[in-house]
Amino acid sequence: MKIAVVSRIDNPDALAFARKIRSSLTKSGCDTLFDQDTARALGLEGIPLAKIHADAVIIVGGDGTILRTISELHHPIPVLGINWGEVGFLADLEPEEALDFISTMPDGFSVEERMRISLFKDGKRLGVALNEALIVTTRPAKMLHFSISVDGSVADHFRADGLLISTPTGSTAYAMSAGGPIVDPRIHGFLLVPLAPYMLSSRPHLICDNRSLEISLESAKPANLVIDGQQTIELGISSVIQVVRSEYPALFVDVKRNFFEKVDKKLRNL
Repeated sequence: MKIAVVSRIDNPDALAFARKIRSSLTKSGCDTLFDQDTARALGLEGIPLAKIHADAVIIVGGDGTILRTISELHHPIPVLGINWGEVGFLADLEPEEALDFISTMPDGFSVEERMRISLFKDGKRLGVALNEALIVTTRPAKMLHFSISVDGSVADHFRADGLLISTPTGSTAYAMSAGGPIVDPRIHGFLLVPLAPYMLSSRPHLICDNRSLEISLESAKPANLVIDGQQTIELGISSVIQVVRSEYPALFVDVKRNFFEKVDKKLRNL
């Protein structure tokens, strides 16, 4: 079995733990490697994420490190997140329990799929999000005008500081902070959460992923699209964004932990 190890590189303790993981896997007979950035931080040779072919990728870091890693992988590979951040909703293991689980991986593991969303403008794909895509003004304290169309019919139109288009996985991220619901990640749908809407009647929507979803932006102020906090795209003052379920889901190593139990534990530790 070949397993890659990725770590946040701004924390010496995380890097040391990544080295410990590789040592443990090597002793178990696994072919192991570091991604290029982690290897460079450790003074070793590594492989760019886009060129990694492995049975799994173990990630030591917070949600940002996990999102970046998944976005840079050339094709879906099961990932296992070890929380070396603050809350780490995408990380399924804490450091003190990680090595015991990792020691079982050479014997095989099961995989859980998480849907992602693809965003298009004028037929051109803008990017793919595992957590969320955020439409927000480039000028603070300026409102944007949105119109939401579902299967060709207008479902809502409103003014707000911004709009979050979230996956069920991303419902525990920015969308939760903005007042959206926590959504079971096994549900396939698009969660729309307005940010500080002008009218109280503008509420979050959860829309089935097999529907046609378009978001029209009309405003005198330019806006940006931010994908998983990693990529920023200028939208200008007028855009129509199509949202579809990505054909390539994210894959997570299943550690057999109840999602709602995990969320409850992490929220209580905030």
